[in-house]
Amino acid sequence: MSQRKMLQFSTGALLLLLPWFGGLVLGEISDDFSQCLDFFYNETPPKGINAAGYQPICQRYKNQYRFASLYHRQHRAPLYSAYILSPADGKRPSPIWKYEPQLVFSGASSEMDCFHTPVDQNVVESQAVLDDYSNSNFSKGHLNPSMHEKTKEDREATFTLTNIVPQRAGSNSGPWNVLENEVLNKFNRFCKGSMYVITGAMPYESESRWINNRVSVPEYMWSAYCCPSYRSDLPDSMKPFFPTYAAVGRNDRNSGEEIVPVNVKARASIRGYDVRRMSLETLEGILAQRLAMPISLFDGQCE
Repeated sequence: MSQRKMLQFSTGALLLLLPWFGGLVLGEISDDFSQCLDFFYNETPPKGINAAGYQPICQRYKNQYRFASLYHRQHRAPLYSAYILSPADGKRPSPIWKYEPQLVFSGASSEMDCFHTPVDQNVVESQAVLDDYSNSNFSKGHLNPSMHEKTKEDREATFTLTNIVPQRAGSNSGPWNVLENEVLNKFNRFCKGSMYVITGAMPYESESRWINNRVSVPEYMWSAYCCPSYRSDLPDSMKPFFPTYAAVGRNDRNSGEEIVPVNVKARASIRGYDVRRMSLETLEGILAQRLAMPISLFDGQCE
């Protein structure tokens, strides 16, 4: 039975080494993704991420797992969110923003919760809060976008700040939004089974950037999908996009063009927020260099 429907505790095989957290804790905050492996291809999370500070979160809302995120406590932002794409059966919900109680205290509720006013100081110290984004000149950028989730409850669950990074509006509502729609279109037209998506943020290579001196700002956004079962009659133009494909998007107009070139002919509001489509292998090479870790996003390269 799917773990999405059956909540049960189990100990998993993959351990992300978080030396300063001690042992396994009960609930959805633990040192692995063993309780929500369904959201990863072959139930295998990305390999190679072994630095301290990353916290796996099985995102639970209304008594069901909705997706998974790897959260960096010191950065107060996720490195990635992983989910199974399913086209929305309704509209984008009105955002009711949530936080993760178990980042505050491991014995707290395993369900994400809505922010309360005033926000408890323990919540402020443990993770990003809405005030961090106020007057920051950054939008709240979903890694798992609400319109990639089927049910109303699934979409509501994406509005947690543990699924959010500071993203420039020109990227969020411009080229990155175009990419999200492209991925959805490819799923609808060519994927015959599940499409596993991992979307993340890439930090600056040298000096970190912050909003409110608390939340890390990514220099780039990145995303990759794995569709192991797809149409056998793919048009030639679509064959490079299956079973995997990836992309990197600019989140800083002033970044160099080594990773993502700039289209100088783009309209002013989105110029400098270009998205470069690429193979999964190319993305993994970029991530390995930037994060100084050998990254493998999908088990067996989704083959």
